[in-house]
Amino acid sequence: MLELIIAAILLISLILYALMGGADFGGGMWDMLAFGPRARRQRDAIDHAIGPIWEANHVWLILVIVLLFTGFPRAFAAMMTALNIPLTLMLVGIVFRGSAFAFRKYDSGQDSVYRRWSKLFGISSFFTPFFQGIVLGALTTGRIRVGEQELTTGFFAGWTTPFAVACGIFALSLFAFLSATYLTVDSKNQPDLQEDFRRRALWSGALLIPIAMFVFFTSKSEAPYMYAGLTKWWAPVLLAWTALFAIAALGALWFRRFAFARIAAIGQVTMILVGWCLAQFPNLITPDMTVFNSAAPEATLRLLVLALGLGAILLLPSLIYLFYIFKGKQSFEQSKSVP
Repeated sequence: MLELIIAAILLISLILYALMGGADFGGGMWDMLAFGPRARRQRDAIDHAIGPIWEANHVWLILVIVLLFTGFPRAFAAMMTALNIPLTLMLVGIVFRGSAFAFRKYDSGQDSVYRRWSKLFGISSFFTPFFQGIVLGALTTGRIRVGEQELTTGFFAGWTTPFAVACGIFALSLFAFLSATYLTVDSKNQPDLQEDFRRRALWSGALLIPIAMFVFFTSKSEAPYMYAGLTKWWAPVLLAWTALFAIAALGALWFRRFAFARIAAIGQVTMILVGWCLAQFPNLITPDMTVFNSAAPEATLRLLVLALGLGAILLLPSLIYLFYIFKGKQSFEQSKSVP
């Protein structure tokens, strides 16, 4: 029972990271793809949207890692070994992205310097979520095998498959859509920028449909356990809810109901991740490592649940207050745009 509680908290943390940190990565993608006479203003809008909270959003990734190595140490060890290459590349991308974002803000104001840091920030924003998607895809392929005592496959198992690569591309598209949708709300006081982000949200949201279909059909041969999970009795219900949220988000964007579009996009991303995890349950690494056979001793799990409860008392009010200060109380019109 305790391992199921921790697994549920792990899923919630993963969803929150996608909704917050994933949107930040999407912002970096649109930063790199900014063009035209409003390119600098688009970048300023992105800076304003993610600047105050981007570091705090990584708390959910840290929580995911802590829950894994404390609650499911055998699975964590196997993941870190088998996926050492993509995970290392992902961490390098996180470091480069954060450094570039900070240096762009506080380095010399020369245009050439600004462009240099912007390029690194944008490349890292593409690079990092791509490998995050690859890692999630690799865990479901069934090609990473773990024996009684040790990993039995090499460093390239799972993550080099077409299915895992498709998952990486899907993560990029999903975060780009989520970010553009958020930015339509954050730029409400600048209608021309709002229209720019609306168009980006519409076409990136539409692009998700063929990519999602490719991921699904690729899973039949490349990740059969995941395909079997996605075709269980409950899958059509979850798929219907996901499609409903997706249609609602695109419809709201089309009719310029941006606040509703953001809510629908959040629901869409949540349903995607819930469906993904339910299809894989109870596996952490398909098919050998589950939440049951890789769980830590009961005493450790009990202390972990207690620590999570106490930590939530401090963490959640602090994060809510942070968002209130920078997202609720402060309006976009306070920012200074550069024409």
